[in-house]
Amino acid sequence: MTWLLDHASNAIRYRAITDVGRLGGEMAREASVLPYAYAPALALAVAQSPDGIWNGAMLEVPSGRADHFEGVGTISAFRRLLEYGWEKDTPPLMRARRVLFRLLAEDGDPAYLFELAPRADEDGDIARRGRAVLREAAAAALAQAGYEGDPRLRGAALRILGRIDSFLRSPLAHKPWVRVGNKQVLAAEAAPPSIYALSMLAHMPLFRNEHHVQLDQIFRYVSQPQPRQEALQLCGAKIVAQPHLVLGDLLPNRNVADADVPFALAWLELMARLGFLRRNEGWEKLFDRFLDDRDRDLVWHPHKGMAMPRSSNPFVWPAFPLEQMTAGDERWTDVTFRLGLIARLSGRPLELI
Repeated sequence: MTWLLDHASNAIRYRAITDVGRLGGEMAREASVLPYAYAPALALAVAQSPDGIWNGAMLEVPSGRADHFEGVGTISAFRRLLEYGWEKDTPPLMRARRVLFRLLAEDGDPAYLFELAPRADEDGDIARRGRAVLREAAAAALAQAGYEGDPRLRGAALRILGRIDSFLRSPLAHKPWVRVGNKQVLAAEAAPPSIYALSMLAHMPLFRNEHHVQLDQIFRYVSQPQPRQEALQLCGAKIVAQPHLVLGDLLPNRNVADADVPFALAWLELMARLGFLRRNEGWEKLFDRFLDDRDRDLVWHPHKGMAMPRSSNPFVWPAFPLEQMTAGDERWTDVTFRLGLIARLSGRPLELI
């Protein structure tokens, strides 16, 4: 904690105090202004349009060559501000929530497909697929913001979980593949959990307790070996990529973790929030290995090189990196903070120094 407070940006310092240390009193009150005095967060907030939308999109993330937050979509920006530590009742998040709740309602307006709108208006299957993706992503963002008790979100969560549960209980869960031409693709009826559905459930602890039987099924499914086939699915007469679907364990070994450290941490945090981390020996060992990579001051460093870890995974972008600086000791603040957060979420004892 002392090292993070000395070296980290305002956002990470605030998250370390509130989410890792869970400190209260005067320190928490003084820290409450930190997220709103962080230049990148302010730059992202002022980029929002008056209608609450960023760049006419939802799931887009800035390219590696973009300046600042160029091209970011609304759900990605919404999640990023939450990761910075902004509260749900701040003006940018309040403006954005209107469109997110409208996405939950399965709005049939073609304009509400945003960047997922099909090129041909008559392609109803592609449009339905786009609405389903955006509905789950919006539900995940609203759950992260703290709207678990809202009946609109709970209703959407019931529909999403019901569809996943029906799939996992069906024979299709064991043999979801069909041959189309020379490819093995997911059947149109297959409905495995998406990364967005998992994120939604991760931020709805009361809802999870009410549906623990279904959560046990999901745990077994996401713990199974990842199939070799690419996540492609038959959608009407077309085959479309479904990179958001989780068909098994996305973090099966050390090589995968080393290849994309930010995603490995995002997966471990997601599993910790779901209550799955301590139930999977492989994930626990990978987390312990990250802890072993800390120095005598308990600051994480990479196995090889001295570069700040990077990821091209769009799901990771809202949470990593929160640090603005990419040189000096600041390179290690994001990972060091995440390790403390995962430890806290998974119920490990913490000693603050």
